[in-house]
Order: sequence, then C-alpha cells, then structure tokens
Amino acid sequence: MNFQHSRLAGCAKAVARIKRVGAVLALAIVSSSALAASSSHTVVIENMKFSPSVLEVKRGDTVVWANKDFFPHDVTENNGRFRSDTIPSQGSWKFIAKKRGQFPYRCSLHPVMTAVIVVK
Repeated sequence: MNFQHSRLAGCAKAVARIKRVGAVLALAIVSSSALAASSSHTVVIENMKFSPSVLEVKRGDTVVWANKDFFPHDVTENNGRFRSDTIPSQGSWKFIAKKRGQFPYRCSLHPVMTAVIVVK
C-alpha cells in the first residue's frame, strides 16, 4: 500500500467513526426528546371528588390518582377501557394514556364521583 492509499484508508476509517458517533448522538437526542415529551399529571381524590374533574393529557402521559380521602375509592372508565383496583386511603394508582379520545370515569364504590380524561 502506498502513502496515498494509506491516507485514503485512514480517512475512510475516520469518516466511519464519525458516522457511528453521529448515529449514537442522534439516537440519544431522539430518546431524550421522547422522554421529555411525556408528562405526569395527578388527580387528587378528596371530599368525594376527583380534582380536576376534567384533565387534558397527551398520548404517553402518565395520570396518577392520589386518594386523600379517609376511605377507599377506585377509578373505572365508563366503557371498561381502564379500571384500577381499590385505592386505599393515602394510596395511588397510575395509568398511561395510550389512546386518543374522551374517557369519562367514575368511582364504582361511589357512583356520584365522576370525571373525564381527555387524551389529545
């Protein structure tokens, strides 16, 4: 191999390394922006109410129901799309919003407690 071929081979290896590093950086940027795009929202259960009564979230967001009442509650979507177990006093339940739409829900133990999650 002469000097010219040696320099070309060295340049080709350097370009390949730069491409690999660029691909890794691009993947890291995409991954971190996807993580940054999702959020967590809290619905407080207190005084026999869900607060807020209407919550707008994005697909991929997490909704946490925190039971601040002295007695248990649950979260039951009206069409059965999601349902928690009984959430004890001072307990919580998490749900990840995966589908777009409006999702009215209630406490099946106390049907007067109603609210809506809107997934955009």
